[in-house]
Amino acid sequence: MDVSFLGGPGPQRGVGVVAPFDFALDRELWRWTPDDVSLHVTRTPYVPVEVSLDLARVISEHETLRDAVSTLTEVTPEVVAYACTSGSFVGGVMGEHAMCEAMSRAGSVPAVTTSGALLEALVELDVRRLALVTPYTVSVTRALEEYVAQAGVTVTGCAYMSLTRQIWKVTYREVVDMARRAAVRGRLGAADALFLSCTNLPTYDVIPQLEAELRIPVISANQVTMWAALRRLGTWAVGPYQALIDTSARTGTGTGIGTGTGSALPAAGPVVPTGSVLPEGQEPPDVRGVHGVSDAQGVPGAQGVSGVPDEKQQEGWT
Repeated sequence: MDVSFLGGPGPQRGVGVVAPFDFALDRELWRWTPDDVSLHVTRTPYVPVEVSLDLARVISEHETLRDAVSTLTEVTPEVVAYACTSGSFVGGVMGEHAMCEAMSRAGSVPAVTTSGALLEALVELDVRRLALVTPYTVSVTRALEEYVAQAGVTVTGCAYMSLTRQIWKVTYREVVDMARRAAVRGRLGAADALFLSCTNLPTYDVIPQLEAELRIPVISANQVTMWAALRRLGTWAVGPYQALIDTSARTGTGTGIGTGTGSALPAAGPVVPTGSVLPEGQEPPDVRGVHGVSDAQGVPGAQGVSGVPDEKQQEGWT
């Protein structure tokens, strides 16, 4: 068949993606990408550090980000995105703004980060009360809670896994189990939405299921990253039955699926403690074999889960 009469492929629009060296879910990012957009992915240099606050700081240094963005300039993306949650919240709201500025200057295009996109999504969905699921250790999870607190968001409950490597191997079953526990109504009330943190955590297929079950919007790190980046292009991410992306999945009042009790997020200010984290230096009790969870006052409410490898059973609650 002669296809020469077609004149070649249609015009290509590009999103440049800077990912950490251990990022393994390129194919998940593509699932949110419409057909007329290409992703151009580059990675930060390898460093021999496990997932931690130290790693988050190293891979988010401005020089590292500028170098990564510069490798994308030849393919002329229209926007660049830093696809890393911990790396973009470790410096707080002001640190995230500075990262975007450094990336934008390096590429002469708009820039977004995962954590900045999270706050945009909370505004879009009118969320002021948030449940969290993270694969992180307690210290990294605490930093995420402090980050959203700076934007005036209350964490109602949180479940975390204490993983320091190979997060992309977490199964959908584990993600769903942790989400159910994090979203349990606690002393601080019900959440308006649930956030599945970490761009290395697989989430695409579980979002519709969790939204239907929990009756609140469920957003994830990769989802908000692509949603925010594509908005800069004036287009929409592809995600059927995901409330953030598919407005037909929003029903009722407020956010649509949830209650949406809040209004737009305020400008960044000082950290407002949520009371939802353990004291500095204190680790949770031994919860080997347990998916830990509580409301934000630290009341455990977990049940053991069998068949989970030891490494993934180091879980806790905040």
